[in-house]
Amino acid sequence: MDTTSPSSARARSAAYAPFGSVDCRAAKCVALTFDAGPSEHSARLLDILEDEKVPATFFLLGKRHIGKYPDLVRRMADEGHEVANHTWDHERLTELGADGIREEIERPNKEIAALIGRRPTLMRPPQGRTDDTVHEICRELGMSEVLWSVTAKDYSTDDPALIRQRVLAQTGRDGIILLHDLYDGTVPAVPGIIDGLKKRGYVFVTVPQLLAPGQAEPGKVYR
Repeated sequence: MDTTSPSSARARSAAYAPFGSVDCRAAKCVALTFDAGPSEHSARLLDILEDEKVPATFFLLGKRHIGKYPDLVRRMADEGHEVANHTWDHERLTELGADGIREEIERPNKEIAALIGRRPTLMRPPQGRTDDTVHEICRELGMSEVLWSVTAKDYSTDDPALIRQRVLAQTGRDGIILLHDLYDGTVPAVPGIIDGLKKRGYVFVTVPQLLAPGQAEPGKVYR
């Protein structure tokens, strides 16, 4: 798998155009990411992020999610979060042909663009399953793949304290944290995660901020 770390992505660019006031070459940055929303819990999550002044990256699922909660998709974009793609039907892309992969990626792109006025440039393959065919199609579609370095496995527990503990135990500088806002225990864990990491000196950024001053390259995989 062709994977690129945030730090090496930054190193490729000599020019520095800061996103806001965060320079992740100097600051100890971390990116919160949420998969498979929007969901019934997303409004509460957005309230928490707004209160804490924390940006996040949302990898949105098409079927039964984007169309069900269009106002939440718009709110994510309006409040400065990065809106990204988690495929249409959460199919394992490595088990599909090229046409199926394109369909899984392009359908949510079109739905998201219709809601917020721009196409996503980031995609997270379901279960992190990817291969050379997926990379090539993403390159054709102008998409970069984003995996993760921290997982709470929040699909396996509804215990917010355990989710928080797992995240805090794994997180390091330039970390990409994978969470799912559709599970009952995840959103209640977020305030403790934010508080715990802020106390350790971390600054929260979106995935594009984490890669700055470089930019995610279509067809590349970041983790």
